[in-house]
Amino acid sequence: MPRYVYDFVEGNKDLKDLLGGKGANLAEMTGMGLPVPPGFTVTTDACRAYLRTGSLPSGLFGEVDQHLRRVQNSTGRRFGDADDPLLLSVRSGAKFSMPGMMETILDIGLTDTAVGGLARRHGDERFAWDSYRRLIQMFGRTVFDVPADAFEAELAAARSAAGVRDDADLTAAQLREVVHAYKKVFLAHTGREFPQSAYEQLVLAIGAVFRSWNAERAVLYRRQERIPQDLGTAVNVMAMVFGNRGANSGTGVAFTRDPATGRRGVYGDYLRNAQGEDVVAGVRNTVSLTELATIDPACHTQLLSIMERLEQRYRDLCDIEFTIEDGKLWMLQTRVGKRTPAAAFVIAAQLVDEGVITLDEALQRVTGEQLAALMFPSFDTGAAPPPLTTGVPASPGAAVGAVVFDSAAAAAATEPVILVRRETNPDDLPGMIAARGILTSRGGKTSHAAVVARGMGKTCVCGAEDVEIGVDSCTVGGRTVRAGDIVSVDGASGRVYAGEVPVRPSRVMRYFEGERTAHGDPLLAAVQRLMVHADHVARLAVHANADTAADAARARRFGATGVGLCRTEHMFLGDRRVLVERLILATDGAQRQAALSALLPLQRADFEELFAAMDGRPVTVRLIDPPLHEFLPSLSEMTARVAEARGRGEDPGSDGELLAAVRRMHEQNPMLGLRGVRLGLVVPGLFAMQVRAVAQAAAARVAAGGDPHPEIMVPLVGTVQELETVRAEAESVLASVPGAPPIRIGTMIEVPRAALTAGQIAAAADFFSFGTNDLTQMTWGFSRDDVEGAFFGRYLDLGIFAVSPFQTIDVPGVGELVRLAVERGRSARPGLTTGVCGEHGGDPASVRFFHDAGLDYVSCSPYRVPVARLEAGRAAARADGSDSR
Repeated sequence: MPRYVYDFVEGNKDLKDLLGGKGANLAEMTGMGLPVPPGFTVTTDACRAYLRTGSLPSGLFGEVDQHLRRVQNSTGRRFGDADDPLLLSVRSGAKFSMPGMMETILDIGLTDTAVGGLARRHGDERFAWDSYRRLIQMFGRTVFDVPADAFEAELAAARSAAGVRDDADLTAAQLREVVHAYKKVFLAHTGREFPQSAYEQLVLAIGAVFRSWNAERAVLYRRQERIPQDLGTAVNVMAMVFGNRGANSGTGVAFTRDPATGRRGVYGDYLRNAQGEDVVAGVRNTVSLTELATIDPACHTQLLSIMERLEQRYRDLCDIEFTIEDGKLWMLQTRVGKRTPAAAFVIAAQLVDEGVITLDEALQRVTGEQLAALMFPSFDTGAAPPPLTTGVPASPGAAVGAVVFDSAAAAAATEPVILVRRETNPDDLPGMIAARGILTSRGGKTSHAAVVARGMGKTCVCGAEDVEIGVDSCTVGGRTVRAGDIVSVDGASGRVYAGEVPVRPSRVMRYFEGERTAHGDPLLAAVQRLMVHADHVARLAVHANADTAADAARARRFGATGVGLCRTEHMFLGDRRVLVERLILATDGAQRQAALSALLPLQRADFEELFAAMDGRPVTVRLIDPPLHEFLPSLSEMTARVAEARGRGEDPGSDGELLAAVRRMHEQNPMLGLRGVRLGLVVPGLFAMQVRAVAQAAAARVAAGGDPHPEIMVPLVGTVQELETVRAEAESVLASVPGAPPIRIGTMIEVPRAALTAGQIAAAADFFSFGTNDLTQMTWGFSRDDVEGAFFGRYLDLGIFAVSPFQTIDVPGVGELVRLAVERGRSARPGLTTGVCGEHGGDPASVRFFHDAGLDYVSCSPYRVPVARLEAGRAAARADGSDSR
């Protein structure tokens, strides 16, 4: 039989697949000799078995009983005993951290009889009744889906009746009445009494944690963070330690470095007379961890020592949860901490300086998504009004939007919104994902809002205490802010402004633009250091998609090593459109040649500027790809114009000719029609004009002392005969242009047939460039312009897609075609250059795939070049390392 339960003394931090992150780290701390309450972990294997069958696996509770006896022996107390009860916490813990997404239940084992024994053992009746009411609330919400508001309403009524603001000010007698009220709420919503068997509570709690893996918010979070849906969660069962014993007890969360900025030092929050979830939930405002030195110097000193040991052990920023019970420190959790993008870069560089990790490892501590976030703008505070309020800067960024006061409104909004809440909870996740920024009146840097926002890269300000939040408005300093009002939230300073504050470019963006140096700026120095190393170790080159000299110049500043896609059709827009109309309307060869002759010098000048901007580096020019009718007015527009003219009794003139041409060229599915190579073969002289313009521009650059490296790329090839025909014409044109440098001719692979016959096509191609946008459309049978708005949202909701295949390469399908084409192409033509020029070229996950597939380069928009450079380096230096998910 499989084994489903492991004691904390049996595991270590490397068993996350089996024990989950929390269980593996509890085992690691136990092995280090740290003060961890005794307990055991029910494995992810058990969860997966439960999710498959809907019932707890056979033999599981035989193992649970065995390990429970060990906990009883360690503590000297008995589970279910009425006089001296052992109480348990039951916590979820998946391989990857999912803050607040799954369930925790504390004080398992309390019953109507056991509560008296707990009070007598500790000599504290208030503590016992406070623990019991917490159990009923957590158990009811988690196991039986009793609405949290139903319990909160009873607690609020008790505070009001007692004339106090804080739960901690309620007396034992008042908490006893809260327990009675809670039990009535439980009965009303479940149709049964609250369980009075400790063992039944434990069984139901473990099943509830397993079920929480498929809770809507957990599924949504995994989709957002790209965490696999089939991992399952472990369950950690631990002897309770109590932070709600009074003033010499408490609970806290600590970080070994600042998770917002990366600064060295100890950061965290502490809450006296509270249990574990109170800090993370943000329902009460905390004090800084530094104040613990005054409250309990001995525990503070011990905690600092443990934090240092943990950071040395994990070689990274550590996030720690702890409880102090009657002056004794207990460690409840540690993990590699989530951090902001800025902190990720700063901490990675610090750890290299400290000799803890290598530069290769440092590349694995940052991501392309984090670098992209750092390139976003920030507020121009010099143009900002006085702030409405200032809270805790929990997650940096500059967010502007209309205020909404509930998650559903944020999720449904069509314009940018700011989600404003007293505190957030896991059910707010859809709104948090949809919102540009988050503002709470409670909580600190370790609250649910802060932790989740940092993980998602969302702007967040917490603990703005002077904001009084109502149903559809809030007040601050005598001013009312209503739903729909615009506010600006600065996650770096904690300031919140009325109205829209102007933004300014990020300093990371200015660094890449060459407008700012890294000297004296820890963030820019870290970015520079890691980017230099990424370039040093990368095997993939990074080119840019650039159609103008300005785009090419920016791409070069951003580190591009060439242009992987110049879309020549963009050169036919604006004032030049009339020349394309003449080409389309030409009725004989002379008219067609006149139109092409007019276009030639314009194309040549464009190419000459582009080659100058990218001098010494390759520039891949794609011959015209879209169907010509895209340069004409729409059929409906022309029909209306002609009808209106005729309705007035007027001759429609050239509009009539245009209408006839539009009708002649109209296609039911233009994506699969007369475009790309087919257009060049059907319209005589079109491709030849473009090839001549490239060759003449290159010759002019050579004559001017330049070093151009142009390449000709033929789009939409499906068979080698198409490419051979175009290549023969192109080579003839190139041979006729004196002074032109050698110019390679290749093709885009964007039709599935081209990928399948890549061995044949390679015989006529000097290079392949995968057009993954069209290759994805044709492989899936999707029209991108139609399907993304029609049903992709539903596909994502159903889990059919973890992410849109147009955003990240579909590895099993489209990716397999890429691998196949590379293999067959290089088998037929060793040394064949291969690259990608679709939007996937700037997507971090896709870049890693293209590295593994053996491509030579990726090409993306200029603004994504730094991201692709970083990911190319990360792919080359990839190794198992710290993972903050």
